[in-house]
Amino acid sequence: MRIATGCISHETSTFTPVVTPRESFFARYGAVYGTAIIEKFRGTNSPTGGFIEGAEAHGFELIPTIFAAAQPSGPAPRVVFDDLLDELLTGIAAAGTIDGVLLELHGAMVAEGVDDGEGHILAAVRDLVGPATPIVVQLDIHSSISQRMVEMADVLIGRESYPEVDMAARGRECADVLVRILTQGVRPTMALHRLPMIWGMNQVTAHPPMNAAIAELHRIEAQPGVVCGSIATGFPLSDVPDMGSSVYIVTDNDQVLAQRYADELADWIWERRADWQLTMPSTAEALASAEAAGRYPVIFAD
Repeated sequence: MRIATGCISHETSTFTPVVTPRESFFARYGAVYGTAIIEKFRGTNSPTGGFIEGAEAHGFELIPTIFAAAQPSGPAPRVVFDDLLDELLTGIAAAGTIDGVLLELHGAMVAEGVDDGEGHILAAVRDLVGPATPIVVQLDIHSSISQRMVEMADVLIGRESYPEVDMAARGRECADVLVRILTQGVRPTMALHRLPMIWGMNQVTAHPPMNAAIAELHRIEAQPGVVCGSIATGFPLSDVPDMGSSVYIVTDNDQVLAQRYADELADWIWERRADWQLTMPSTAEALASAEAAGRYPVIFAD
């Protein structure tokens, strides 16, 4: 099996007037292309590191294209977005005959004139590879999932931890699911349920209330016919139409079942929405709390 892979990742704040230049996408890791991506990310706790682990475990050929990941910042200029996408598409096309695609995206990317960066990227990749080539995508937990993303990809898999410590594990899961599609006849059907809520900041998955939501997700993932599922808490600093929280579930050739479980988990979250309401202290309250602590150092974080 020959699997193309690539990364264009950016968590975008639309509230800053400062745009994100091209060089920001290569500032952390350098301009890494082709097989150098495997050398750079093998053994790392990253989605691409998980893709590489999966390729080596299952014995398929991984064909890397581009790795472009900027730190959270303002929207990229349209020319930068288009150039990065063109490099991804050129790399996939140059790979020749492929059996599938593994992508590392964020889920909250906005560029000038593009409110749904991931939906735009996935539509372009789908147009290139055709309807029969499976596309499996690894996303951040702070994703805003659009219907277009669900329609253009075969499988979306979000991270299940915050702080995010399961990046390689979720990348490996993507590789495992892709192999099941290609070798075991799994036919993924994906359903989305968007929640009319902006998730509170208390999202640490090791503690309540978030750990209970992840446990409920795992309960559904263990049901017969379910391939995988994810919770996306959204990214409020991307002020775009598709911003918001959601649940997305993938089943094996059963759209009705996928939607049923997506609705069930979304309803479970909605019934407990008050658990994620968080009242932040005022500046005066924070200062008073620091003085009352009676010891130093004191750290204020926003």
